[in-house]
Amino acid sequence: MRLSLAVGFLMLVLKVGAYVLTGSASILGDAAESVVHVAAVMFAAFSLDLLKKPADVDHPYGHSKIAFFSAGIEGGLIILAALFIIYEAVHRWINHLPPANLDEGLILTALTITINAALGCYLIRTGQKAGSLILESNGKHVLTDVWTSLGVIVGLGLVALTGWHGWDSVCGLVMAGNIIRTGYGLMRQSVGGLMDTADPALNAVLDAALRHETQKHGLQFHALRHRDAGEMHYVEVHLLFNDQILLRDAHRIATQIEHAVQA
Repeated sequence: MRLSLAVGFLMLVLKVGAYVLTGSASILGDAAESVVHVAAVMFAAFSLDLLKKPADVDHPYGHSKIAFFSAGIEGGLIILAALFIIYEAVHRWINHLPPANLDEGLILTALTITINAALGCYLIRTGQKAGSLILESNGKHVLTDVWTSLGVIVGLGLVALTGWHGWDSVCGLVMAGNIIRTGYGLMRQSVGGLMDTADPALNAVLDAALRHETQKHGLQFHALRHRDAGEMHYVEVHLLFNDQILLRDAHRIATQIEHAVQA
């Protein structure tokens, strides 16, 4: 996360420099997205620190739900950046404000794409490996920055080729639409986690594992429930034993089934 924050500040400096050189609407939108990204990374870093705190009297289940807040805030900030891009693109189109110094702007933008693409893939891979929604969401945000910057290159390239400055605004609007889609996905994931929305794929895996393990012991089960707590999953189920079984044997078998399902 420290790496992500450092790169975020570097991208912001490069993009503001590119905007000062070119006056491009799409580059300004790209820079605005970087401002949002830095703010989102700061909150994500705070969330990761909070995740480390153990359960306490006020939070007996720990603090892992903060991951969903982090994803939701990041998604909301992404959408705000997209709205700002739309405003600037329309404003510059209506007022016929053409970009300048296209070569320098293209070079700086290409540099940001290379750095962000490497960082975004690294964050997503690390987040998936560690089961961290915060890191994965941050990686997706970084990759939206890559798409935004690619849109900048397309827009400025078309302006250079055709001489029509409207391409700059058109590409800015297309980028804003893609950013809104990503932001909506993060917010939907956040709401789903906070509301304990069921995951059909995970339910099928759990159901199959429980059927396999209970059949080995001649048992049945019901009342399977589970929820995603950000950094872990809580699974609850009732095992049905024969009335004559000893409590210690029932406990031993239940523990074996728990370990098998966890695995």
